[in-house]
Amino acid sequence: MTRLLVAALLGLSLAAPALAHEPRPGPNGGLKVDAGARHHVELLANGTTQVVVFLFDATDQAIPTQGYRANAILVVGGTTQRFTLQPDQSNRMVGTAPAPVPSGVKGAVQIIGPDGATAQARF
Repeated sequence: MTRLLVAALLGLSLAAPALAHEPRPGPNGGLKVDAGARHHVELLANGTTQVVVFLFDATDQAIPTQGYRANAILVVGGTTQRFTLQPDQSNRMVGTAPAPVPSGVKGAVQIIGPDGATAQARF
């Protein structure tokens, strides 16, 4: 019985980190994922060429984006689109994709902090 309980707890503990990286609804209507241990990133795409990324700390508090840089690599219609995102206001970064980006897009956003530390959000 004890072995079974230990095995079940071990299995659950190994599965939990994998679930932490699954996209979940963000407060701005996009998908939010973990980006390393320090950041959460919400990607908002709505079928236009404008893509917005919101930054949050590990406790989901908004992070001012001044001093941050970001690069998006998104797959749209089987084609990889690469473009930069620039700080816009408070915790937002905005970029213009070469083609319209649908909601639920797959890809990644690389965040570079003011201190040079990088984090990657995978969607």
